[in-house]
Amino acid sequence: MDYSKFIKFYPDFPIKGVNFVDIIPFIQDKQLFQHLCDDLAAMCVAPNVAAPEARGFLFGAGMLYGNNHIQNLIPLRKKGKLPFSEGDLIQVEIMKEYGPDHVYFRNSDIAASTPTGDTVEITFFDDILATGGTARGLAQGLNAQKVVIGGKTYNVKVKDFVFLVEIDDLPGRSRLEDIAPVKSIIHVTEQ
Repeated sequence: MDYSKFIKFYPDFPIKGVNFVDIIPFIQDKQLFQHLCDDLAAMCVAPNVAAPEARGFLFGAGMLYGNNHIQNLIPLRKKGKLPFSEGDLIQVEIMKEYGPDHVYFRNSDIAASTPTGDTVEITFFDDILATGGTARGLAQGLNAQKVVIGGKTYNVKVKDFVFLVEIDDLPGRSRLEDIAPVKSIIHVTEQ
């Protein structure tokens, strides 16, 4: 299916010089959304999906609900959005196109994952790949973790990156390929 015909572009939003890619039309049609989530899930190598808020949650939950391969969704959130126990919250500094920021995840959410061998394998999913700063920072933060599941310690490894839309003329892909393979359903240019 040619999903590119459903996206919209808004120039100079949220700041001048940035073209906003609007993916909201995908959640306005039940069959389209279901088909898209199935196609996204089929691209994921790992049974665990890490997704940043808010739009990553929309599609991550759809992948979790509709596909038996995907077993766990690890939420990645902004400051103050995740309740946590002492020592459970991990802070990761990321570099977005607008400047530095911080994103958080809980080690306990990774520990709820399904391990593969001696590793908790994770697919990093997000809606848009632009400069790659968010995905790179979070993948590095996830890869630095070890979790205990059932008394056994597991390394954490981002096995692949999956994006709904990739902006091809921005450097996102080249910033991620040294970590894991990058896959995208829709390719657009910044123009």
